[in-house]
Amino acid sequence: MELPGGLLLRAARRADLDQIGALLAARGAPADAEDHRLVVEDADGGFDACGVVVDGDRVVSTATLLDETVVLAGRPVPAGQVELVATDREYEGRGLVRALMGWAHERSAGRGHLVQVMIGIPYFYRQFGYQYTMPIAQRRAVLDVPAMPDGCTVRVAGPDDIAAMARLQDAVQRRHDVSMPHSPMCWRALVARSGSTQVVAERAGAVIGTARVTPPHEGVVVGEVAVAGDGGAGVAALLAHAAGLAGGAPFEAKDRAGLLAAHLAPARPDAADYYVRVPDVAALLRHLRPVLSARLAGHDGDADVVVSFFRHHVRLHRTDGAVTDVAAGGPMQGPAALGGAGVAPDLVGPLLFGPHGIDGLAARHADVYPGPRAALMRALFPPVTSDLLTFYLP
Repeated sequence: MELPGGLLLRAARRADLDQIGALLAARGAPADAEDHRLVVEDADGGFDACGVVVDGDRVVSTATLLDETVVLAGRPVPAGQVELVATDREYEGRGLVRALMGWAHERSAGRGHLVQVMIGIPYFYRQFGYQYTMPIAQRRAVLDVPAMPDGCTVRVAGPDDIAAMARLQDAVQRRHDVSMPHSPMCWRALVARSGSTQVVAERAGAVIGTARVTPPHEGVVVGEVAVAGDGGAGVAALLAHAAGLAGGAPFEAKDRAGLLAAHLAPARPDAADYYVRVPDVAALLRHLRPVLSARLAGHDGDADVVVSFFRHHVRLHRTDGAVTDVAAGGPMQGPAALGGAGVAPDLVGPLLFGPHGIDGLAARHADVYPGPRAALMRALFPPVTSDLLTFYLP
């Protein structure tokens, strides 16, 4: 794709690898170059997952699309995640990231992704259709450091530990309505990268816990903690190990499902969220018909359900109580007259994947309302809890 000023946007090539790495390291962290190499040289990644803008032979901007799976109420949703974004300082302000995001979204659609998720700098990605949606767990100071339990050890994980770590993570994620597990490619990269370390806690030869730990020179942060059983020994072992890495300096941890709550400083008011982009709400809702049918069981028989996003709307057709189709329609300013709900178009992500549900969104936004069939809309769009495992620890 030709861009103004003689620039060209294309898929990356192996010959670009060193330049991309140098650009990522210069604009981010040295480990970003290693991470990019791990992704594109993996069989599930590949160089066509990475886009670059070149000025002649010079790489001046880049972004990489990762394949992910978001699971909502047990229903897997194909997803994409854009990471490793960087632009040379000399080329900032020329719309290169906008062009790369368009390239990534087109590539994402071609891979069958129905949603995109990402971690990003404040506000910036809202310009490209992303919405703040799912809470990011806070980094909280560890105030109570337990002793290493008798018989427990903690070591760096390797490829042979991936299956055990994935099982522990799956057990934690099943407690949530929305989850995103690490992909197989991500697991392979995580045990190989130097920007963070995967560790496992063992007792009597069995893996009883796992976590991800940032390097001491960056300030130790413990995240993605998952433990077996009641968790007491696993949590204690992982925190004691992190304290040793910190060498007596303060360190932080990110809690999940209350596993670490007794050891951490109180949570602070914080609005940090993962970004979500829903490019085609009708296509996503069609994919989610089994979830929607289960939620609507017992509500108003076979009556259609109308939800307007004002610039467009959807009509959920029902037969024998099940959602059988989702029809897309044009602008609709007064859905209540048809028994429908109204939701601002930039709140689709929070409606489907966020912690507030339609009632909570209505309490926060004047352009969200459940309409005259409020009970049905509350059942259709309830608050949901979420747990995402992403390439980077936010």
